Amino acid sequence: MKPEHATPAAPSLTYPPARREDRVDDLHGRRVADPYRWLEDAASDEAAAWSAAQDDLYAAYRERLVARAEGSEAWSSDALTARLQELLGAGFVGTPAWRGERRFFMRREGAQEHAVVVVAEPDPQAPGQERERVLIDPVALDPAGTTTLDAWQPSKEGDLVAYQVSSGGTEESVLHILDVATGEIVDGPIDRARYSPVAWVPGGEHLFYVRRLPPEQLPEDERQYHRRVWLHRVGTDASEDVEVFGAGLDMTNYYGVTLTRDGRWLIISASAGTAPRTDVWIADLAADGRDPRSPEALASPRLVDVAVGLDADTHAWVGRDGRLYLHTDLDAPRGRLAVADPSDPGVPHWRTLVAEDPIAVLEGVAFVDAGDAAGPEGTRPEKLLVGRRRHTVSEITVHDPHTGEQLDGPAGHIALPGMGSVNGLVTRPEGGREVWFSYTDHTTVSTVHLLDTATGALTVWAAPPGALADVPEVRVQQLEATSKDGTIIRAMVVARADALDDDGRPLAESPTILYGYGGVQISLDPAYSASTLAWVEAGGVYVVAQLRGGGEEGEEWHRGGRRGAKQNVFDDFHAIAEQLVADGWTTPQQLACWGGSNGGLLVGAALTQRPDLFAAVVCSAPLLDMVRYQLHGLGVSWTDEYGDADVPHELDWLLGYSPYHRVVDGTEYPATLFTVFDGDSRVDPLHARKLAAALQAATSGDPDQRPVLVRRETGVGHGGRALSRTVALTVEQLQFVADRTGLTASAGVGDRVVA
Repeated sequence: MKPEHATPAAPSLTYPPARREDRVDDLHGRRVADPYRWLEDAASDEAAAWSAAQDDLYAAYRERLVARAEGSEAWSSDALTARLQELLGAGFVGTPAWRGERRFFMRREGAQEHAVVVVAEPDPQAPGQERERVLIDPVALDPAGTTTLDAWQPSKEGDLVAYQVSSGGTEESVLHILDVATGEIVDGPIDRARYSPVAWVPGGEHLFYVRRLPPEQLPEDERQYHRRVWLHRVGTDASEDVEVFGAGLDMTNYYGVTLTRDGRWLIISASAGTAPRTDVWIADLAADGRDPRSPEALASPRLVDVAVGLDADTHAWVGRDGRLYLHTDLDAPRGRLAVADPSDPGVPHWRTLVAEDPIAVLEGVAFVDAGDAAGPEGTRPEKLLVGRRRHTVSEITVHDPHTGEQLDGPAGHIALPGMGSVNGLVTRPEGGREVWFSYTDHTTVSTVHLLDTATGALTVWAAPPGALADVPEVRVQQLEATSKDGTIIRAMVVARADALDDDGRPLAESPTILYGYGGVQISLDPAYSASTLAWVEAGGVYVVAQLRGGGEEGEEWHRGGRRGAKQNVFDDFHAIAEQLVADGWTTPQQLACWGGSNGGLLVGAALTQRPDLFAAVVCSAPLLDMVRYQLHGLGVSWTDEYGDADVPHELDWLLGYSPYHRVVDGTEYPATLFTVFDGDSRVDPLHARKLAAALQAATSGDPDQRPVLVRRETGVGHGGRALSRTVALTVEQLQFVADRTGLTASAGVGDRVVA
């Protein structure tokens, strides 16, 4: 039944024509059709006309949807925008980076478009008081809001800050150096610094960083790669930088570089693309009596293997006590902490300090001591804090730093505010007994806590600066399902408390969003989400699946959903969806799936493999043509995760699930919204264009009821974006899902809005 306020029906939606080529490639003896290859070239007249027609189609759909939602207290564009802004109104505050009497941190006030970097320092006009200054504000750099702050790193003394910004969503970071006292730029711009760490040399005259080779030295299809570690002298032209490391290694390598506070120990790491392996080297810059700050020592470090050529991920650092510590999954898929002498750092000399837990995944550690003020003994560790994640829920335990044994009784556990996520265990470079970390959960905005390890006291140290929104009373519980191969898969279910009985079971079937990722070791941990709360507040159920391929349960879990095992990820997702239906949470007519990037591949596979299971799909910045993905964007760096189409048996893996190649004519596909971003230099929007064209041609679904749509946005890319753009995108995605799953105006589950 149509609502009484329904207006006369608008003309039916009609898909723009898309030429279907009779193109079939012979790939290692496999005949692979590619009828929409021409949509790969966004600049061609034909592809541009198709995209413009898709823009018009989406605008027509939006016009009808907005009219239907206009009278709603929850789902009109104005109401939903206001509610999301309110839920995001607290803003954000990050953990501090201490440099002597200065501390640096990120903060976003409620309405700010981007977070800014703030320095807090002694106020020269008010002895004993502190003042704060904004050092880096992306909106001050670009009032249009399309410039994002990608990274920043204060010098060891805290008088300089290196920072990277990019524009238009391209993530093409440009490095600058800022004088903290004056706020003036003293160096830069240095381009080609995408994904570049910065390691300052004591004194601030030099830094190590990562930069790609000049494009004119490379083939056009390799210009996103070929990174090197460089030594830069502040104030000189980057053309004079010294290449330190990386020549002759894998062109897709990402490099890490750190230098100890005293400037002695340089550590360089390398990982090829998204491969779950890290090579690590260490150099003693003071070897043979050299001055570690001398140009010779800095430019020609004598690197020694720590862990090279191993099928393991290792993060290494030299502690304040002079020992080499290693967080590794070598022989420990859930992670262990090892220790060694940095002068003899090879694997045979490692000693396990904290062994692998049989269930929880090691996230990070922090050592505390008496600090430099205590003299030579001040660097001797007194306690070791160990952060783990148990089925995505964080925990912190306290250990003896010399034996690794957990302390007995209550002294061995830190009581956290709830079942949430801890990020970072931060200490001062000069030592001490204080540790800072951020905490968040599904209803708690990220807040910085201070742990005094001398007393065990845990306090809120910094809360977001804006007003905290009233959030709905929700209940979060874990659901388990059995995947196709018998593996137990978990998901977090968030629902209104008044929609559940005393045992936590749903009182009625509800429109439900199933969100997932399932790839490249990324873990979907509990976190505050305005979109989740807005959906649940209106009566929906929000579910976050913890799938193989991610990092939720360690490296074996990741490897169980990559390469030839990638289908496991999709089977896991389908198992969660089926369990939600079986347990009475929802129905296929009320169930939507949502994912972006690798998660876009996930939901692309879901809609092509199980179109019967979902009413709606939100597919954002997706990978979808898995036969040609490595030819575009950063795709070649992901072949270790998905497989290489140039290898015959790996091509078979990819063809087995590639969404673009799984479209079947005459199938009734779910309503699908592709959201793509023209500045995306990671995942080319061509993936969405090609699958959208294929689905529009193949589906038997009524375009008015199960439309296939493309929302295209300019001036943004795969990563960070301004707050207002985030809100606008979320409004349109939530309205689409609500419209197609039946979540309507009232605060609760309402009747289906009929198109």
